Amino acid sequence: MTQRELTYAEAVNEALAEEMERDSTVFLLGEDIGVYGGIFTATRGLLERFGPERVRDTPISEAAIAGVAVGAALMGMRPVAEIMYEDFAMISMDQIVNNAAKMRYMFGGQVRVPMVLRTQGGSGRGNGAQHSQSLEAWFAHVPGLVVIMPSTPYDVKGLLKSAIRDDNPVVFIEHKMLYLTTKGFVPDEEYTIPIGKADVKRVGSDVTVIATSWMVPRALAAAEALASEGVSVEVIDPRTLRPLDEETILESVRKTGRALVVHEAVKFGGIGAEIAAMIMENAFDYLDAPVARLAGVDAPIPYAAVLERAAVPTDEGIAEAIRRLRAR
Repeated sequence: MTQRELTYAEAVNEALAEEMERDSTVFLLGEDIGVYGGIFTATRGLLERFGPERVRDTPISEAAIAGVAVGAALMGMRPVAEIMYEDFAMISMDQIVNNAAKMRYMFGGQVRVPMVLRTQGGSGRGNGAQHSQSLEAWFAHVPGLVVIMPSTPYDVKGLLKSAIRDDNPVVFIEHKMLYLTTKGFVPDEEYTIPIGKADVKRVGSDVTVIATSWMVPRALAAAEALASEGVSVEVIDPRTLRPLDEETILESVRKTGRALVVHEAVKFGGIGAEIAAMIMENAFDYLDAPVARLAGVDAPIPYAAVLERAAVPTDEGIAEAIRRLRAR
């Protein structure tokens, strides 16, 4: 299997192009995805390749984007709708939560809603409080929605292809800081990644760190730094938050005896609480210390660069949290 190094954005673009080539029912819609090529270049060149019928620039109406996607999915299409910033998905929550998530259940499985809602979240680019949130826990709370947050080019491509082929509505969250700053090897050949399967990014024996999205490379950097101190850290990326691969996480925690959950969203009500509770309920007897959480500060994301950096976990902060956990 030959591989090339792609950016995260290039991997997204390639996944979309391959699925559009494979299946004529796949089409894209969203703000600035066509002529402009997406604000993070993820859809660049697709309008020229597939035409305006399948790459549709929309008005600035997130409710309309999500509503059209739901309707198209119910009629047999496989729409991939882009909400430019995750923050803006709030405007389309009725369509996502009350329609997309519930239709298959309410009609006894007689209808399918095979739509993907791509969006990007997180801080790091000075976009301010209304363009930098991490709201994955909101979506993961809703029965009927699949929620995916990949951290690498390999994962984002394989999981996006799987999401497009899935018959359920998928909220697919990409991080703005990963698009152009993260590169990785991606096979030339066709591949997909199963939805609901976590990945062990680094094998270790002393502490398990469960990290999501942009926090995965930061957790890996912390693990590398701690290795020089003789600390062996295992890093797990759930990749899919709903359904969650509980067994991979539990297997690691039973081995290491300690667990730290790291995410960018604020701690209260975050996905880390759900993961921590799941560990406590299923692996309590294996724990040598309480499950710890490290998350964003309990405040809107600041605009000022120095405050924005201080608002979310850093490599050093993760390393220090691991040291504290080992001292318990």
